[in-house]
Amino acid sequence: MNSPAVEGHGLFSPVSSLYAARALRDFGDGFVAVLLPVYLSALGLGAFEIGVVATTALFGSALMTLAIGFLGHRIDRRTLLIAASGLMVATGFAFTQSASYGAVLLVAFCGTINPSSGSVSIFVPIEHATLSHLVADKARTSAFARYSLVGALAAAVGALAAMSPDLMAEFGISRLGALEAMFTLYALLGVAGGLFYARIPRASATEDKPAAALGPSRGIVYRLAALFSIDAFAGGLAVQSLLALWLFTRFGLSLAEAGTFFFISGVLSAFSFPVAAWLARRIGLVNTMVFTHIPSSLCLIGAAVVPSLEAALVLLLARSALSQMDVPTRSSYVMAVVTPPERAAAASITSVPRSLAAALSPAMAGALFAAGHEAWPFILCGVLKILYDFGLLWAFRHIKPPEER
Repeated sequence: MNSPAVEGHGLFSPVSSLYAARALRDFGDGFVAVLLPVYLSALGLGAFEIGVVATTALFGSALMTLAIGFLGHRIDRRTLLIAASGLMVATGFAFTQSASYGAVLLVAFCGTINPSSGSVSIFVPIEHATLSHLVADKARTSAFARYSLVGALAAAVGALAAMSPDLMAEFGISRLGALEAMFTLYALLGVAGGLFYARIPRASATEDKPAAALGPSRGIVYRLAALFSIDAFAGGLAVQSLLALWLFTRFGLSLAEAGTFFFISGVLSAFSFPVAAWLARRIGLVNTMVFTHIPSSLCLIGAAVVPSLEAALVLLLARSALSQMDVPTRSSYVMAVVTPPERAAAASITSVPRSLAAALSPAMAGALFAAGHEAWPFILCGVLKILYDFGLLWAFRHIKPPEER
């Protein structure tokens, strides 16, 4: 299952351009995830309505990714990435003009706003297929680790930038005006990202284009998609926007304190990615996914029930250092166990159930919040993720990627 082409990692290489575009996009997602509940609260929305907006955004992203997976496998990946950047631009500008709940829901459904700390968007499956095409099997996991590292560091800086509205207020800018300025910045990041995607070469005319989205790997992909949906549904109960809302309401954190916390959290997650690649070379991709994920889920459950802010933050930071180590390994594993012509479809189809499942749970978490059961979404998240880990280990422990055979 070797990649048909291998590109270098120089400053101006296609791989570096992909990393740069990912960094810009995740920087925007980093501050949007923290500011989204603040902006929606400023518009007069409550906790349940904010949860519905998060669900709507994830559900819309899932449908667009589904279309890419089943209808877009013959379309040039570079073209798809540039088009997605255009949608990001439109989303940012549209949010600044959305004053009613209905308008917010429409933009959330049709746009690229990401309420999650993870990268759940239409960009991800296209980028995964593109990156796998540009590197060799033996370099694939390390490339995904660098890809995830760049994105996580950018998202961490983005979370830190979420304190910008407080800084703008010192210059006489209104709270709502400052929040709208941040969504304008989000749109401009989409423009810059599109310019980097334009540096990626178009697909070769001789590159395999399958008649169907999936072929011999269909069974593996569907089983992975089913398991990933459990993990994503659980993760949707604790998306970053809802975690920020919990910290605001339970412990009274300020916007600056929350931004600092999510910055540190993002940095810890980012530097776990190279560790994940190192660990995968020694114990395998599946084992790395499972045996780092379970302790992180236990930390989340603990954070939900401890009484003090300090203990909760320590547990949440410990979770951040572990919970994302399955991200580069999971991406690399999916790309490794399918044939090269199936990679774009496999990336989309394993992402779609994740997005759909993740779209269902934020509204449920919002309802639990509104009912006064703020800890339950995080407890349920941890329990479901542990069940997913055991299921993944049982089902795929004997299916090895090429570099482990």
